[in-house]
Amino acid sequence: MNKSRPDIIKIIKRLKTVYKQWNVPIVTLISKMSRDPFRILIATILSQRTKDAVTAQASERLFKAASTPQGIAGMQVKQIQDIIYPVGFYRVKAGRIRIVARKIADRYSGVVPDTIEELVKLPGVGRKTANLVIGLGYGKPAICVDTHVHRISNRFGYIKTKTPFETEMALRKVLPEQYWIIYNDLLVALGQAICHPVSPKCSVCPVTAYCMKIGVNRVKKSAKG
Repeated sequence: MNKSRPDIIKIIKRLKTVYKQWNVPIVTLISKMSRDPFRILIATILSQRTKDAVTAQASERLFKAASTPQGIAGMQVKQIQDIIYPVGFYRVKAGRIRIVARKIADRYSGVVPDTIEELVKLPGVGRKTANLVIGLGYGKPAICVDTHVHRISNRFGYIKTKTPFETEMALRKVLPEQYWIIYNDLLVALGQAICHPVSPKCSVCPVTAYCMKIGVNRVKKSAKG
């Protein structure tokens, strides 16, 4: 272990004991109900800029109507819009979901690709979404980097990067592979509940002793307020 970095193993083990009391990312919850990569892909698209509760309800309604690439590809965009409303940007997402479903049905014979290189060829699918599908849907080593993972990994002092892509590449080099999939869950839950961009609640953070608090100028004294 590089002595200039915090003990990430201790951080992960500590977070694993407490993170379920916070809100677990909705896509992770959906993946626990179904490991279907297609459902995880579509739920991830729906979740972008949308509250988890809304995503959960919209995903349930959509998958009741159609749960396969062929099924959704055969729907009208207006149908999809009506089903997924009120997710954020539902009109754009409805069209995107139908195109993604059609491409998977036609180009990949109804099977969601299991590589980042192929997944990012789908419209609206970036590395974050691709890694989620690979990790949660296929159970393969993948590091999903969103704003929480990027911010908190740097705040810990575990890495020093400027962009999510740089963060993913850096984590692939230093984070033990066995923790790749769960790392996103842990840091998203921590970021939503405690480690906020501004005024993080360091006084009640379960891993504050291991955090270098890079860039933290102001903290909240308690969980209240």
